[in-house]
Amino acid sequence: MGEVNAGEKKFSLEELSQLVGGILTKAQDVTITKVAPPKLADENTLALAMNEDEIENMSESKAKAVLVPLGVNLEGISTIEVERPRLAFMKLLNIFYIAPDTPRNIHPSAVIDETAKIGKNVSIGANAVISRGVKIGDNTAIMPNVYIGKNAIIGADCLFHPGVNIGDFIEIGSRCVIHHGASIGADGFSFVTEAPSNIEQARQEGAIKETNTEVKVFKIPSLGSVVIGDDVEIGANTTIDRGTIENTTIGNQTKIDNLVMIGHNCKIGNACTIVSQVGIAGSCVIGDRVVIAGQAGLKDHVEIGDDSIILAKAGVTKSFPKKSVIMGAPAVLRKDFIKRLKYLDEAEIMVQKYKKYQHLLEDYEKFLNEDAKI
Repeated sequence: MGEVNAGEKKFSLEELSQLVGGILTKAQDVTITKVAPPKLADENTLALAMNEDEIENMSESKAKAVLVPLGVNLEGISTIEVERPRLAFMKLLNIFYIAPDTPRNIHPSAVIDETAKIGKNVSIGANAVISRGVKIGDNTAIMPNVYIGKNAIIGADCLFHPGVNIGDFIEIGSRCVIHHGASIGADGFSFVTEAPSNIEQARQEGAIKETNTEVKVFKIPSLGSVVIGDDVEIGANTTIDRGTIENTTIGNQTKIDNLVMIGHNCKIGNACTIVSQVGIAGSCVIGDRVVIAGQAGLKDHVEIGDDSIILAKAGVTKSFPKKSVIMGAPAVLRKDFIKRLKYLDEAEIMVQKYKKYQHLLEDYEKFLNEDAKI
Protein backbone atom coordinates (compact mmCIF):
# COMPACT_ATOMS: atom_id res chain seq x y z
CA MET A 1 0.00 0.00 0.00
CA GLY A 2 1.54 3.32 -1.03
CA GLU A 3 1.28 6.71 0.57
CA VAL A 4 -1.89 8.70 0.01
CA ASN A 5 -1.27 12.44 -0.16
CA ALA A 6 -4.11 14.73 0.80
CA GLY A 7 -2.74 18.02 -0.50
CA GLU A 8 -4.08 20.80 1.73
CA LYS A 9 -6.33 18.57 3.83
CA LYS A 10 -5.59 18.70 7.55
CA PHE A 11 -7.31 16.94 10.44
CA SER A 12 -6.93 16.67 14.20
CA LEU A 13 -6.79 13.25 15.83
CA GLU A 14 -10.13 13.95 17.49
CA GLU A 15 -11.75 14.58 14.08
CA LEU A 16 -10.33 11.41 12.57
CA SER A 17 -11.25 9.29 15.58
CA GLN A 18 -14.82 10.56 15.44
CA LEU A 19 -14.98 9.93 11.70
CA VAL A 20 -14.02 6.25 12.01
CA GLY A 21 -15.88 5.66 15.29
CA GLY A 22 -12.65 4.77 17.08
CA ILE A 23 -11.25 5.03 20.59
CA LEU A 24 -8.54 7.70 20.83
CA THR A 25 -5.66 7.34 23.26
CA LYS A 26 -3.82 10.60 22.84
CA ALA A 27 -0.11 10.86 23.63
CA GLN A 28 0.48 14.27 22.02
CA ASP A 29 -1.10 16.80 19.65
CA VAL A 30 -0.48 16.21 15.96
CA THR A 31 -2.02 17.54 12.75
CA ILE A 32 -2.65 14.79 10.20
CA THR A 33 -2.22 15.60 6.51
CA LYS A 34 -1.99 12.11 5.00
CA VAL A 35 -2.19 8.37 5.68
CA ALA A 36 0.44 5.72 4.94
CA PRO A 37 1.90 2.39 6.13
CA PRO A 38 4.16 2.71 9.19
CA LYS A 39 7.46 2.55 7.29
CA LEU A 40 6.41 5.38 4.96
CA ALA A 41 4.87 7.59 7.64
CA ASP A 42 6.28 10.90 8.89
CA GLU A 43 5.26 13.05 11.86
CA ASN A 44 2.12 14.36 10.13
CA THR A 45 0.97 10.96 8.89
CA LEU A 46 -1.63 8.72 10.44
CA ALA A 47 0.07 5.32 10.17
CA LEU A 48 -2.19 2.41 9.25
CA ALA A 49 -1.21 -0.66 11.27
CA MET A 50 -4.13 -2.95 10.60
CA ASN A 51 -2.38 -6.30 11.10
CA GLU A 52 0.42 -7.84 13.16
CA ASP A 53 3.16 -7.18 10.60
CA GLU A 54 2.31 -3.49 10.34
CA ILE A 55 2.07 -3.17 14.12
CA GLU A 56 5.63 -4.57 14.37
CA ASN A 57 6.75 -2.05 11.75
CA MET A 58 5.72 0.81 14.05
CA SER A 59 9.10 0.41 15.80
CA GLU A 60 10.69 1.79 12.58
CA SER A 61 8.10 4.51 11.99
CA LYS A 62 8.35 8.28 12.45
CA ALA A 63 4.59 8.55 12.91
CA LYS A 64 3.18 10.11 16.07
CA ALA A 65 -0.28 8.59 15.55
CA VAL A 66 -1.53 5.23 14.32
CA LEU A 67 -4.77 3.43 13.48
CA VAL A 68 -4.82 -0.04 15.11
CA PRO A 69 -7.27 -2.88 15.78
CA LEU A 70 -9.30 -2.79 18.96
CA GLY A 71 -7.24 -3.70 22.01
CA VAL A 72 -3.81 -2.71 20.64
CA ASN A 73 -1.92 -0.18 22.75
CA LEU A 74 1.45 1.30 21.79
CA GLU A 75 3.48 3.21 24.34
CA GLY A 76 4.40 6.83 23.58
CA ILE A 77 2.25 7.18 20.47
CA SER A 78 -1.35 8.27 19.90
CA THR A 79 -3.61 5.40 18.86
CA ILE A 80 -7.04 5.22 17.31
CA GLU A 81 -8.48 1.77 18.05
CA VAL A 82 -11.21 0.45 15.76
CA GLU A 83 -13.24 -2.75 15.69
CA ARG A 84 -13.14 -3.13 11.90
CA PRO A 85 -9.82 -1.74 10.59
CA ARG A 86 -10.64 -2.22 6.92
CA LEU A 87 -13.92 -0.33 7.30
CA ALA A 88 -12.07 2.51 9.04
CA PHE A 89 -9.46 2.36 6.25
CA MET A 90 -12.21 2.93 3.68
CA LYS A 91 -13.56 5.94 5.56
CA LEU A 92 -10.11 7.50 5.88
CA LEU A 93 -9.25 7.05 2.23
CA ASN A 94 -12.54 8.62 1.23
CA ILE A 95 -11.71 11.86 3.04
CA PHE A 96 -8.12 11.94 1.75
CA TYR A 97 -9.09 10.88 -1.78
CA ILE A 98 -8.34 13.32 -4.60
CA ALA A 99 -11.08 12.95 -7.22
CA PRO A 100 -10.37 13.11 -10.98
CA ASP A 101 -10.59 16.55 -12.54
CA THR A 102 -14.14 16.85 -13.85
CA PRO A 103 -14.94 20.54 -14.37
CA ARG A 104 -18.68 21.10 -14.37
CA ASN A 105 -18.95 22.21 -17.96
CA ILE A 106 -19.10 20.84 -21.50
CA HIS A 107 -15.85 20.85 -23.47
CA PRO A 108 -16.09 22.59 -26.85
CA SER A 109 -14.86 19.48 -28.67
CA ALA A 110 -17.60 17.24 -27.26
CA VAL A 111 -20.16 16.10 -29.86
CA ILE A 112 -23.67 16.17 -28.41
CA ASP A 113 -26.74 15.41 -30.49
CA GLU A 114 -29.40 18.12 -30.25
CA THR A 115 -31.98 15.55 -29.09
CA ALA A 116 -29.93 14.52 -26.04
CA LYS A 117 -31.21 15.62 -22.65
CA ILE A 118 -28.44 16.70 -20.29
CA GLY A 119 -29.18 17.15 -16.59
CA LYS A 120 -27.97 19.88 -14.25
CA ASN A 121 -24.31 20.30 -13.35
CA VAL A 122 -23.14 17.65 -15.83
CA SER A 123 -19.51 17.50 -17.00
CA ILE A 124 -18.71 16.28 -20.52
CA GLY A 125 -15.04 16.05 -21.45
CA ALA A 126 -13.06 16.55 -24.62
CA ASN A 127 -13.98 14.43 -27.65
CA ALA A 128 -16.87 12.72 -25.87
CA VAL A 129 -19.76 11.67 -28.13
CA ILE A 130 -23.34 11.80 -26.87
CA SER A 131 -25.70 10.28 -29.44
CA ARG A 132 -29.32 11.05 -30.23
CA GLY A 133 -31.97 10.50 -27.60
CA VAL A 134 -29.48 10.07 -24.74
CA LYS A 135 -30.59 11.11 -21.25
CA ILE A 136 -27.95 11.98 -18.63
CA GLY A 137 -28.89 12.63 -14.99
CA ASP A 138 -27.76 15.49 -12.77
CA ASN A 139 -24.15 15.77 -11.55
CA THR A 140 -22.86 13.00 -13.80
CA ALA A 141 -19.27 13.36 -15.07
CA ILE A 142 -18.43 12.08 -18.55
CA MET A 143 -14.64 12.24 -19.01
CA PRO A 144 -12.77 12.62 -22.34
CA ASN A 145 -13.20 10.15 -25.22
CA VAL A 146 -16.34 8.50 -23.85
CA TYR A 147 -18.94 7.27 -26.36
CA ILE A 148 -22.62 6.96 -25.39
CA GLY A 149 -24.89 5.31 -27.97
CA LYS A 150 -28.36 6.36 -29.02
CA ASN A 151 -31.25 6.37 -26.53
CA ALA A 152 -29.00 5.34 -23.65
CA ILE A 153 -30.20 6.41 -20.21
CA ILE A 154 -27.59 7.41 -17.62
CA GLY A 155 -28.54 8.14 -14.01
CA ALA A 156 -27.43 10.90 -11.66
CA ASP A 157 -24.03 11.27 -9.95
CA CYS A 158 -22.25 8.78 -12.23
CA LEU A 159 -18.58 8.91 -13.23
CA PHE A 160 -17.41 7.51 -16.57
CA HIS A 161 -13.63 7.44 -16.95
CA PRO A 162 -11.87 8.07 -20.30
CA GLY A 163 -12.45 5.60 -23.10
CA VAL A 164 -15.69 4.09 -21.82
CA ASN A 165 -18.05 2.83 -24.55
CA ILE A 166 -21.77 2.65 -23.86
CA GLY A 167 -23.88 1.01 -26.56
CA ASP A 168 -27.32 1.90 -27.90
CA PHE A 169 -30.36 1.66 -25.59
CA ILE A 170 -28.26 0.86 -22.50
CA GLU A 171 -29.71 1.83 -19.09
CA ILE A 172 -27.39 2.70 -16.21
CA GLY A 173 -28.57 3.68 -12.75
CA SER A 174 -27.38 6.40 -10.42
CA ARG A 175 -24.00 6.71 -8.67
CA CYS A 176 -22.32 4.21 -10.99
CA VAL A 177 -18.58 4.32 -11.70
CA ILE A 178 -17.24 2.86 -14.96
CA HIS A 179 -13.48 2.73 -15.43
CA HIS A 180 -11.21 3.21 -18.44
CA GLY A 181 -11.94 1.24 -21.58
CA ALA A 182 -14.99 -0.67 -20.35
CA SER A 183 -17.47 -1.76 -23.03
CA ILE A 184 -21.14 -1.95 -22.08
CA GLY A 185 -23.57 -3.27 -24.67
CA ALA A 186 -21.55 -4.92 -27.40
CA ASP A 187 -23.39 -7.62 -29.36
CA GLY A 188 -23.60 -11.03 -27.73
CA PHE A 189 -21.42 -13.86 -29.03
CA SER A 190 -24.28 -15.81 -30.56
CA PHE A 191 -24.18 -17.77 -33.85
CA VAL A 192 -25.95 -20.65 -35.60
CA THR A 193 -25.01 -23.06 -38.42
CA GLU A 194 -27.23 -24.53 -41.15
CA ALA A 195 -26.44 -28.12 -40.16
CA PRO A 196 -25.74 -29.33 -36.60
CA SER A 197 -22.31 -28.08 -35.55
CA ASN A 198 -19.59 -30.04 -33.76
CA ILE A 199 -20.71 -28.51 -30.48
CA GLU A 200 -24.32 -29.59 -31.00
CA GLN A 201 -23.22 -33.14 -31.85
CA ALA A 202 -20.98 -33.34 -28.81
CA ARG A 203 -23.76 -32.12 -26.53
CA GLN A 204 -26.43 -34.41 -27.91
CA GLU A 205 -24.45 -37.56 -28.64
CA GLY A 206 -21.29 -37.21 -26.58
CA ALA A 207 -19.09 -37.47 -29.69
CA ILE A 208 -18.38 -35.74 -33.01
CA LYS A 209 -19.48 -38.17 -35.73
CA GLU A 210 -19.78 -36.06 -38.88
CA THR A 211 -17.76 -33.08 -40.06
CA ASN A 212 -19.31 -30.44 -42.29
CA THR A 213 -16.41 -28.84 -44.17
CA GLU A 214 -18.77 -26.45 -45.98
CA VAL A 215 -20.25 -25.10 -42.77
CA LYS A 216 -21.88 -21.66 -42.88
CA VAL A 217 -22.02 -19.66 -39.66
CA PHE A 218 -24.74 -17.03 -39.21
CA LYS A 219 -24.71 -14.27 -36.62
CA ILE A 220 -27.75 -14.05 -34.33
CA PRO A 221 -28.50 -10.33 -33.83
CA SER A 222 -28.71 -8.88 -30.33
CA LEU A 223 -32.03 -7.06 -29.84
CA GLY A 224 -31.82 -6.84 -26.04
CA SER A 225 -30.05 -4.26 -23.92
CA VAL A 226 -27.97 -4.03 -20.76
CA VAL A 227 -29.67 -2.70 -17.62
CA ILE A 228 -27.37 -1.75 -14.74
CA GLY A 229 -28.69 -0.86 -11.28
CA ASP A 230 -27.61 1.82 -8.82
CA ASP A 231 -24.21 2.07 -7.09
CA VAL A 232 -22.52 -0.36 -9.47
CA GLU A 233 -18.78 -0.13 -10.18
CA ILE A 234 -17.29 -1.65 -13.33
CA GLY A 235 -13.53 -2.06 -13.79
CA ALA A 236 -11.23 -1.12 -16.64
CA ASN A 237 -11.54 -3.08 -19.90
CA THR A 238 -14.46 -5.12 -18.62
CA THR A 239 -17.08 -6.11 -21.19
CA ILE A 240 -20.80 -6.69 -20.65
CA ASP A 241 -22.72 -7.88 -23.72
CA ARG A 242 -26.29 -6.95 -24.53
CA GLY A 243 -28.96 -9.63 -24.49
CA THR A 244 -30.30 -11.47 -27.50
CA ILE A 245 -34.02 -10.77 -27.02
CA GLU A 246 -34.00 -10.09 -23.27
CA ASN A 247 -31.77 -7.77 -21.27
CA THR A 248 -28.49 -8.53 -19.59
CA THR A 249 -28.90 -7.17 -16.06
CA ILE A 250 -26.52 -6.14 -13.27
CA GLY A 251 -28.04 -5.64 -9.80
CA ASN A 252 -27.64 -2.76 -7.37
CA GLN A 253 -24.34 -2.45 -5.45
CA THR A 254 -22.54 -5.08 -7.54
CA LYS A 255 -18.79 -4.47 -7.94
CA ILE A 256 -16.99 -5.81 -11.01
CA ASP A 257 -13.18 -5.80 -11.33
CA ASN A 258 -10.99 -5.16 -14.38
CA LEU A 259 -10.92 -7.55 -17.36
CA VAL A 260 -14.18 -9.35 -16.60
CA MET A 261 -16.35 -10.77 -19.41
CA ILE A 262 -20.12 -11.07 -18.86
CA GLY A 263 -22.00 -12.69 -21.73
CA HIS A 264 -25.40 -11.99 -23.27
CA ASN A 265 -28.62 -12.57 -21.28
CA CYS A 266 -26.80 -12.93 -17.94
CA LYS A 267 -28.63 -11.93 -14.77
CA ILE A 268 -26.24 -10.77 -12.05
CA GLY A 269 -27.80 -10.13 -8.63
CA ASN A 270 -27.38 -7.39 -6.05
CA ALA A 271 -24.16 -6.73 -4.10
CA CYS A 272 -22.09 -9.32 -5.99
CA THR A 273 -18.29 -9.14 -6.17
CA ILE A 274 -16.72 -10.34 -9.42
CA VAL A 275 -12.91 -10.37 -9.47
CA SER A 276 -10.51 -9.83 -12.37
CA GLN A 277 -10.41 -12.18 -15.38
CA VAL A 278 -13.66 -13.93 -14.56
CA GLY A 279 -15.56 -15.16 -17.63
CA ILE A 280 -19.32 -15.69 -17.42
CA ALA A 281 -20.88 -17.28 -20.49
CA GLY A 282 -24.31 -16.35 -21.82
CA SER A 283 -27.61 -16.82 -19.96
CA CYS A 284 -26.09 -17.44 -16.54
CA VAL A 285 -28.13 -16.44 -13.49
CA ILE A 286 -26.11 -15.27 -10.49
CA GLY A 287 -27.90 -14.67 -7.18
CA ASP A 288 -27.44 -11.86 -4.68
CA ARG A 289 -24.18 -11.32 -2.73
CA VAL A 290 -22.27 -13.93 -4.74
CA VAL A 291 -18.46 -13.68 -4.79
CA ILE A 292 -16.62 -14.95 -7.89
CA ALA A 293 -12.84 -14.99 -7.43
CA GLY A 294 -10.19 -14.37 -10.07
CA GLN A 295 -10.01 -16.38 -13.31
CA ALA A 296 -13.09 -18.46 -12.54
CA GLY A 297 -15.11 -19.46 -15.60
CA LEU A 298 -18.82 -20.30 -15.84
CA LYS A 299 -20.39 -22.18 -18.77
CA ASP A 300 -23.62 -20.95 -20.30
CA HIS A 301 -27.01 -21.37 -18.57
CA VAL A 302 -25.48 -22.02 -15.14
CA GLU A 303 -27.39 -20.82 -12.05
CA ILE A 304 -25.59 -19.87 -8.82
CA GLY A 305 -27.66 -19.36 -5.66
CA ASP A 306 -27.54 -16.41 -3.28
CA ASP A 307 -24.56 -15.94 -0.93
CA SER A 308 -22.35 -18.44 -2.75
CA ILE A 309 -18.58 -18.16 -3.18
CA ILE A 310 -16.76 -19.40 -6.28
CA LEU A 311 -13.05 -19.74 -5.56
CA ALA A 312 -10.25 -18.75 -7.93
CA LYS A 313 -9.78 -20.62 -11.23
CA ALA A 314 -12.90 -22.73 -10.72
CA GLY A 315 -14.41 -24.20 -13.88
CA VAL A 316 -18.15 -24.13 -13.22
CA THR A 317 -20.05 -26.48 -15.51
CA LYS A 318 -23.26 -26.98 -13.51
CA SER A 319 -25.61 -25.07 -11.24
CA PHE A 320 -25.25 -24.78 -7.45
CA PRO A 321 -27.77 -23.86 -4.72
CA LYS A 322 -27.52 -20.90 -2.36
CA LYS A 323 -24.65 -20.62 0.16
CA SER A 324 -22.42 -22.95 -1.84
CA VAL A 325 -18.63 -22.71 -1.62
CA ILE A 326 -17.39 -23.89 -5.01
CA MET A 327 -13.91 -24.80 -6.24
CA GLY A 328 -11.98 -26.94 -8.70
CA ALA A 329 -12.23 -27.75 -12.40
CA PRO A 330 -14.73 -29.16 -13.05
CA ALA A 331 -16.07 -27.32 -10.02
CA VAL A 332 -17.65 -29.08 -7.06
CA LEU A 333 -18.60 -28.07 -3.54
CA ARG A 334 -15.56 -27.30 -1.43
CA LYS A 335 -16.30 -30.13 1.00
CA ASP A 336 -16.39 -32.61 -1.90
CA PHE A 337 -13.17 -31.20 -3.33
CA ILE A 338 -11.41 -31.66 0.01
CA LYS A 339 -12.83 -35.18 0.25
CA ARG A 340 -11.34 -35.98 -3.17
CA LEU A 341 -7.96 -34.66 -2.04
CA LYS A 342 -8.12 -36.97 0.96
CA TYR A 343 -8.94 -39.89 -1.33
CA LEU A 344 -5.87 -39.01 -3.42
CA ASP A 345 -3.70 -39.03 -0.29
CA GLU A 346 -5.16 -42.40 0.71
CA ALA A 347 -4.62 -43.72 -2.82
CA GLU A 348 -0.95 -42.73 -2.63
CA ILE A 349 -0.56 -44.66 0.62
CA MET A 350 -2.28 -47.68 -0.95
CA VAL A 351 0.06 -47.55 -3.96
CA GLN A 352 3.07 -47.45 -1.65
CA LYS A 353 1.76 -50.46 0.25
CA TYR A 354 1.06 -52.28 -3.00
CA LYS A 355 4.63 -51.71 -4.19
CA LYS A 356 5.94 -52.96 -0.85
CA TYR A 357 4.03 -56.22 -1.11
CA GLN A 358 3.88 -56.50 -4.90
CA HIS A 359 6.37 -59.37 -5.02
CA LEU A 360 4.24 -61.40 -2.58
CA LEU A 361 1.17 -60.87 -4.75
CA GLU A 362 3.07 -61.92 -7.86
CA ASP A 363 4.39 -65.04 -6.10
CA TYR A 364 0.84 -65.90 -5.00
CA GLU A 365 -0.48 -65.46 -8.56
CA LYS A 366 2.24 -67.81 -9.85
CA PHE A 367 1.27 -70.34 -7.20
CA LEU A 368 -2.40 -70.16 -8.27
CA ASN A 369 -1.48 -70.58 -11.92
CA GLU A 370 0.74 -73.60 -11.24
CA ASP A 371 -1.91 -75.15 -8.98
CA ALA A 372 -4.49 -74.73 -11.76
CA LYS A 373 -2.31 -76.72 -14.18
CA ILE A 374 -2.16 -79.77 -11.89
